[in-house]
Amino acid sequence: MEKEKGESLLLNLALNIFLPVVILTKLTGEGLLGPLNGLLLALSLPIGYGIYDYLARRKLNLISALGVASVLMTGAIGVLQLDPGLVAIKEAGVPAVIGLAVLVSVRTPWPFVKKLSEKVLDMEKVQTVLKRRKTSGEFERVLSRANYMVAGTFFLSSALNYHLARAIVVSQPGTVAFNEEIGTMTALSYPVIALPSAVFLILIIWYLISRVGGMTGMKVEKIIKGAG
Repeated sequence: MEKEKGESLLLNLALNIFLPVVILTKLTGEGLLGPLNGLLLALSLPIGYGIYDYLARRKLNLISALGVASVLMTGAIGVLQLDPGLVAIKEAGVPAVIGLAVLVSVRTPWPFVKKLSEKVLDMEKVQTVLKRRKTSGEFERVLSRANYMVAGTFFLSSALNYHLARAIVVSQPGTVAFNEEIGTMTALSYPVIALPSAVFLILIIWYLISRVGGMTGMKVEKIIKGAG
């Protein structure tokens, strides 16, 4: 079977953050690209990367798709010169939709955290021990609790995104100031929002691993897939 092509972290960061921020904050003046052309060029980079990543992997990722949709909405707000307050609503909407999807997944056969645990944990080994120790029901409750924690992380991200956008993006779309504010917001959203959210997700995964260890009596290296 053909091995799935890995994602390039450097290319991801360059096309989704670094280059768009540089274009928006430094190259959209009237003597350079201009507000409209600069905005369109900056937004075309993450859109192009999203299309390239899909073609390379042949797999549609919901979060990536929402990211591309978010970029397209930013472009629509800029090109149509809509109310800049819509940027804050859009920024809050994307993580809120993901959070809702995580919540809804609890009521489906494919809860988000359960699918995540299958990528991290050696589920065949874990399930065997859980059945023997009659703790399968407790494990399902832990998965459900972790699912709500993940949803809460996305809802927190939604609130932070909204307030960050409201504080930074105040100029009328179609201006150099608007482009610079979008660039500043993009640059700040990662250290202020994305990194803390990633830390929360790591803590939730560790909570899941530690609880599984307690329920099975297995060491961490025996629980994590490929570790032992």
